[in-house]
Amino acid sequence: MTFVVGENCIKCKYTDCVEVCPVDCFHEGPNFLVIDPEECIDCTLCEPECPAEAIFPEDDLPAAQESFLALNEELAQIWPVLTQQKAAPPDADEWNGKEGKLDLLER
Repeated sequence: MTFVVGENCIKCKYTDCVEVCPVDCFHEGPNFLVIDPEECIDCTLCEPECPAEAIFPEDDLPAAQESFLALNEELAQIWPVLTQQKAAPPDADEWNGKEGKLDLLER
């Protein structure tokens, strides 16, 4: 099993999760993070660290976000690994909790 970054990370992109990951499985895009399912060791450390509550165990991924498993896998292959926490975007708190953000995902 792997963990999956879901829709609420879009435009929030908090990186608290990156700081606790022991295997550097997070990859960074312009306004979203993804988890490489091949690297994730299912340690559970990242999920409680996410201020946006955007990280889910694969088996608990909300039905409306099942496509994010494939999206995480796809983008992890092209985006660079992120190994250190960064400051969140200045408007991250404004985007936290908003629905329907998939169309705002920048590749």
